Amino acid sequence: MDDVKLWFMKSFKFTLLGFLFVLFALSLPAQKINIQRVDPPFWWAGMASANLQLLVYGDNISLSKASIDYPGIEIGKSILVESPNYVFLDLVISPDAKAGDFDIVFKKGNKVVSTYSYQLLERVNDKGLHQGFGNSDAIYLLMPDRFSNGNPDNDDMPGMLEKADRSNPNGRHGGDIKGIINKLDYIKDLGATTIWINPLLENNMPAYSYHGYAVTDLYKVDLRFGSNEDYKNLLAAAHGKGLKIIQDMVFNHLGTNYFWKDDLPSRDWYNQWPEFTRSNYRGGVVNDPHASVSDYNKMVKGWFDKSMADLNQNNPLLANYLIQNSIWWIEYLGLDGIRQDTYPYPYKEFMAEWMKRVLEEYPDFNVVGEVWLSYPQAVAYWLENDNNADGYHSKLTNVFDFPLMYAISKAFNEDEGWSTGTSQLYEVLSQDYVYSDPQKLVLFADNHDGDRLFSKLGEDLDKFKLAMAFLFTTRGIPQIYYGTEILMTGFEHQGHGYIRKDFPGGWPGDPVDAFSARGRSTDQNTAYNFVKHLMNWRKNNKAVQEGKLTHYVPENGVYVFFRQTEDECVMVLLNNSKEDREVDMRRFAVNLKGYKTAKSVLDRTFLDRLDKVVVKAKSPMIFELE
Repeated sequence: MDDVKLWFMKSFKFTLLGFLFVLFALSLPAQKINIQRVDPPFWWAGMASANLQLLVYGDNISLSKASIDYPGIEIGKSILVESPNYVFLDLVISPDAKAGDFDIVFKKGNKVVSTYSYQLLERVNDKGLHQGFGNSDAIYLLMPDRFSNGNPDNDDMPGMLEKADRSNPNGRHGGDIKGIINKLDYIKDLGATTIWINPLLENNMPAYSYHGYAVTDLYKVDLRFGSNEDYKNLLAAAHGKGLKIIQDMVFNHLGTNYFWKDDLPSRDWYNQWPEFTRSNYRGGVVNDPHASVSDYNKMVKGWFDKSMADLNQNNPLLANYLIQNSIWWIEYLGLDGIRQDTYPYPYKEFMAEWMKRVLEEYPDFNVVGEVWLSYPQAVAYWLENDNNADGYHSKLTNVFDFPLMYAISKAFNEDEGWSTGTSQLYEVLSQDYVYSDPQKLVLFADNHDGDRLFSKLGEDLDKFKLAMAFLFTTRGIPQIYYGTEILMTGFEHQGHGYIRKDFPGGWPGDPVDAFSARGRSTDQNTAYNFVKHLMNWRKNNKAVQEGKLTHYVPENGVYVFFRQTEDECVMVLLNNSKEDREVDMRRFAVNLKGYKTAKSVLDRTFLDRLDKVVVKAKSPMIFELE
């Protein structure tokens, strides 16, 4: 009896399994293939690279096979991953392929289960619209949510998780693309030639999303800023006024609310840890020859924050996804440059490959990397050069000069001494030999991640003028943070919202409009006019833009340097002491040779003789030699 029972149970078990298998097999043809997304959403004919990799996302897409019937385009390879809802298609596009629409047909067996219409556009931005930026430029950095609200109707949008709350320093305040377009004349009149805009892409996170660094769609502008078309209109409007645009990009991390959050293509898409592990933020570990493996892993693989998933660029599919996205935006908008966030945090080999691919498409393009390190030697590693001991070539065209930023913050607050005061500036610049080309450094006194300059300088207008005079006359490409020109204040330790306050007058109903002289205080107008005068003068002075820098060890509290080309020479004297100083010019005979008089840049002063100059306490003097 027991044997019969056992046989019956076994038979029932196998019958049931067989029945379930038949049901599963019968259900396969019925499984619906629903394409939800294809990235990039379109591409261009005539690109330098013949290769395009499409990410196709949709329910059960891996169960089908894709084909294309279009002259000059073929599928070289279809790549399946762990998730059945993705397929990566490697397209090969012939140089002879013409712009047009074509279908990507997905079949299961002989049955067409889905068709996706794809566009290959005519390339227009290979005609010099992406200009690059350089030493003739001055960059104006702005945070879109905090600059100007041109369209209050998009402050809150359907589907966006965080609503506007201007009373919250860390909330969304409503600045947008239309607001930037409305203020282009203000930026141009100030003397800036280039605008760096903090990220405009979608950040659909529950909170603290205004800053833009937790992207949830790499191909879409955040609806609260506008649309992709609005972004394109901004580029057209800026270019029409002779202004360039730098897009802020992030390759190290994405917002945890990205579309693939619950369905990663593969487990190694993100750098995964058994439990949340934050980066140690020690960028120097990457090029430290003595670094431990654990410190390196924590730096490169650790998450920037719980809301920012750390990307594994060692996954070739993800790496290609990021690279193509950056090229897509350059071509789509006609960008003039990229600022790359947290540059040492992704895998450095990937970053070099990215730069290689970008420069293959756009040889005159510029990318400035955020390399937040304190020493010139550490920063120089990331600027393209032949001097790295490990042979690493970043191919990066520009980097931010963080060491000089720290020196500016200290120099004008300190009494003059052997290693204090303006000696801080001298010492940093004296290490320029570590750079392949120090002229490619982007200089700044403050930005969106640190204390406001006027606060750092104790809200002292004289110190402010010294800092600005130095910033716009020394070597490199100067950058100014929005509101610095009107003495906006704030300390980082109070919270980032306090160093990213709204520009007064950028919102309808603001009680003060600092975009106009009438809305600024006396000190604000003094600062604004000083910066405006310097920036507009710099636009037309080749010596300051590209001339050789010769500086002299500070003496008696006065730091003197020259910017000189074959045809022009500018002399700068910065008196950081609390007393007027008479400067004997014989010390500078080599630079003064051939010049007899000088015209002041900052006022109506002329020097009929170049023997002695009196510089007032805590003040700059800038002369064009004649």
